[in-house]
Amino acid sequence: MQNPSVSPVGTGQGRDAAPGKLINIDNGGTLTDICVIDGADVYRTKTLTTPHDLSQCLFEGLKKASRAIYGKEDLQSLLLSTASIRYSTTQGTNALVERKGPRLGVLIGGGLTADALRAADHSADLYAALIGDRVATIDTSVTGTKLEAAAMAAVNGLAATGANRLIVSIAGPGREAVEEQIKSYLLRTFPPHLLGALPILYSNELADDEDDVRRTWTGVFNAFLHPAMERFLYNADHKLREQRIQSPLLVFRNDGYAGRVAKTTAIKTYSSGPRGGMEGAKALADHYGFPHLLSMDIGGTTTDIGLVDGGVVRATPRGHVEGVETSFPLCDVVSAGVGGSSIIRVEDGKIVVGPQSVGSAPGPACFGLGGTSATMTDAFLLMGLLDPASFFGGDLRIDIDRARAAIRENVATPLGLSDEAAAAAMETAWVQKIADSLKEFATITPDTTLAAFGGGGPFVACRVAEAIGAGQVIIPGLAAVFSAFGIAFSDVGHQFSTPLRSGDAAGLASAVALLSERAESSMFGEGARLDACNLSFTLEYGDGATSRSIPLVSPPTLPSGLPSDARLSLALTAVKPVPHASIDGHFGGVAHAASSVATRSTLVAGASASLPVYRVEDQKAGAQAIGPAVLEEAFFTCRVDAGWGFEINDAGDILLSKNGRTV
Repeated sequence: MQNPSVSPVGTGQGRDAAPGKLINIDNGGTLTDICVIDGADVYRTKTLTTPHDLSQCLFEGLKKASRAIYGKEDLQSLLLSTASIRYSTTQGTNALVERKGPRLGVLIGGGLTADALRAADHSADLYAALIGDRVATIDTSVTGTKLEAAAMAAVNGLAATGANRLIVSIAGPGREAVEEQIKSYLLRTFPPHLLGALPILYSNELADDEDDVRRTWTGVFNAFLHPAMERFLYNADHKLREQRIQSPLLVFRNDGYAGRVAKTTAIKTYSSGPRGGMEGAKALADHYGFPHLLSMDIGGTTTDIGLVDGGVVRATPRGHVEGVETSFPLCDVVSAGVGGSSIIRVEDGKIVVGPQSVGSAPGPACFGLGGTSATMTDAFLLMGLLDPASFFGGDLRIDIDRARAAIRENVATPLGLSDEAAAAAMETAWVQKIADSLKEFATITPDTTLAAFGGGGPFVACRVAEAIGAGQVIIPGLAAVFSAFGIAFSDVGHQFSTPLRSGDAAGLASAVALLSERAESSMFGEGARLDACNLSFTLEYGDGATSRSIPLVSPPTLPSGLPSDARLSLALTAVKPVPHASIDGHFGGVAHAASSVATRSTLVAGASASLPVYRVEDQKAGAQAIGPAVLEEAFFTCRVDAGWGFEINDAGDILLSKNGRTV
C-alpha cells in the first residue's frame, strides 16, 4: 500500500498575511494527517502512521508537504519558514484502549479504599488492567518516623509486585500536607538520580480536587499515559530542533489549547485529535452562523461526535476517560464504534456493524492486503460509489472482486441476498448505527446543521441527515484533514487553580497572587510575558457532590450570596495568542451550474442508476446542482441523494440542502 499523496487546496481557507507557515498535525492510529497553511494557500498530506516510531510518519509527512510546496523535498526550508507547529496524537489514547503501558502501583491512605476506586470503574476491566492487586494502604494517623517507615514499606511492597510507576493519593483533611511529608521521606530514601528509582506522582500536586476517588483516577490515567507521550514527544521535539526549526513543537490538548512538551500534562492529550475537529467545527459555526452544529468525524474505526451549540463547544467540567470521571474539564466528544473499516457481519439473521475494525492491516478486503471481512468500504465500492482509479488520490488501487467475495461470504449468503442487495442492506445498517449515535448524543432541532468530515464523513451524509431529521449538511473543503486543520485555531494556554484559604477578600487576594506567580513562570516557559497574555479568572465552589463555576471580571472580587460552608477555589487561565487559520468562504453568491464531465453507474436504493460525477476541484465558486449525483475530490466522495442540492463556495466548502436553492 502506497502512502496517500499530497494535495494543494486553493485559496480561501488560510491566512491573508501570516508571518510564517502554520503546520498542523493530527496523528491517528491508522493515518497521520498534515495540514500546512501558507498565507491563503493550504497544503494537505496523509501518510500511514508508524506506531513503532511515530517520528517516522511525522517527518515523512513533513517531507511530502515540502515537495508539494517547493517542487522538491526541502524539509529545512519548510521548517525555517514555519511560525508554529501544532501536534495532536492518539498515541496515549491508543495505549489506554489497548491497555499497553506501565505497571502502576497505588499508595492510598486517609480513608480512601481500593473498593472505592474499583466502584468508579464502569468499563469492568479498567481497574484490573491498570491497577490490579498493586495497591497499598497506609495509616496516615501516625506521624514522623512511623509514617516514614509505613511509606517505605508500602513502596517496597508495591515494587515487589512489579509496579514500575507509583501514584500516591491521600484522602481526608490535611491530605496535601501528608502527601508532602511522604514525598519528603521518599525523596530522601529513594533519590531520583539512582538507577531504577520509581517515578512517583502525587495526586494533590496534579489536581486541586476534593473528590478523592476522582483525583486518584486522574493520577492513575496521567501516570499510565505519561511514559509513551514523554518518549515520543521529546524525541520528536529533539529531531525538529536538529532541523533548526524556529519555533517549538506545540502539543494540542483536549482543553482546546496548546503548549510546549515540557508544559503538557499527559492526561490532557487524551482524545486531543477529535478536539481539533471540534475547534474547526466551532470556526465553521462562527463563520457561517450555524446556531446548532452537530459534527460527525468518520474514520476507519470510529465516528467521533461533538456539538457546537450557540458558538460553544460542548464540554464537561469533569471529563470522562473510558467512563471514569476525572478532575479536569474535557471536550464532550463520544466515539461510536462504526467507521469505514468496521467489520460488518450477520448474527442471528441480522446485520451487525462493528465495533471491531480491520484497521489498516489487513484493511478492507478491497485493499488486497489479506483482509477477508466485509466492511462499508467494500460495500461502497461494490455499489459504484468509489472509483478504483481515483480512490485515495489514485495512490491506492482497490479490488472490486475481493470486495464482492467478502460481502458474499459474510453477508449475502447468510441472508440469502444478492451481492448488491447485501451491500445496500449494509449501508442501511451502517447509517442507522451512526444516526442512532448522533440522536443519543444531541437533540435534533430545526436549527441543526450536520457537519460531515473525516475520510468517511461525506460518503452518505444526506442519508444520515435524513435519518436524524436534519435538512442541512456542511462538508468542509478540508474534510479529509479537518481535525488537523482545526488545530490551527488554537492558542497557547494553561489553567491554574488553588483553593481559597478563607472565603473573604483576603483569601481571594492571596489566591490571585499565588496563581499569578504560577502563571508568570509557566508562560515565561512558553516565551511570553504575563502582561502580554489574556487572563481570565473563574470562581469554583461546591459541596463535594456538585460544583458551579462563576466567571470573574478583572480585578476579581467575590460575588455576594455564596454559601457560607462552600469550598471555594480560584482558577486562572492564561492565553498567549498565536497565529490562526481563517475561514473566508461565503454561500449564497452568484450561482453557476456545476460542471460534470463523467457519469458513474451507482447502486441507489437497491437499483442501478447512472449518476453525474462532479469533481470538487474543477468547480467555480457558486457551483450548484441537484441530486442524485456523486461529488468527488482527492480524499473524499459524497453521494448527493434525490431531493438534495449542493453549493460549492469560494473556499471549497460544500453546503448540502434538502430541497435547497439551485440554478
